[in-house]
Amino acid sequence: MNEAAINIHEDSVRFTDVVSAVGGVDVSYCYQCGKCATGCPVAHEMDLVPTQLMHAIQLGLTDVVYKSKTMWLCASCLTCTTRCPQEIDIAETMNTIKIMMLRNGEKPQIPDVLKSNECFVQNLNWFGRLYELGMVGMLKLRTGKFTEDMAMGIKMLKKDKFHLIPGFEGARAVHKILKRVKKQEKS
Repeated sequence: MNEAAINIHEDSVRFTDVVSAVGGVDVSYCYQCGKCATGCPVAHEMDLVPTQLMHAIQLGLTDVVYKSKTMWLCASCLTCTTRCPQEIDIAETMNTIKIMMLRNGEKPQIPDVLKSNECFVQNLNWFGRLYELGMVGMLKLRTGKFTEDMAMGIKMLKKDKFHLIPGFEGARAVHKILKRVKKQEKS
């Protein structure tokens, strides 16, 4: 085996091992059957379909994986995971890659998705449940896209899909859970 092939193999083992250690998912079992990609409802928007992302992880192509939009577009619907004949939790692998990227200081390819996730968690922390109007307001402030989707927002208000006043049931319990998660993340 030539030296270049050995280096590629060593890199792929390290990256797959790191992904496995962080997320608990061993992607080395993926043999690129494509069932995950054919069932994915957002694959048409992805630059790498889930099969290709798994293959890039196996090959140790960290830069290709980190520059991909795939994990940021993933809806976490678990269709890929349920279709996988090897029982690989592909959705969890997508989350793992996002976590690894953020820990390594990498920038997401679609920053608004990260901002949306942060607004969602902050919203849960404050209200104990999703307060849609508050979350939309926070997201608009963070992204600076104040008028985007305004027509849809008005329709939702007219149909009473947004509650003007938030509920606070369970807020303390959710706040405690999020506090424990943050503590665990630091350890």
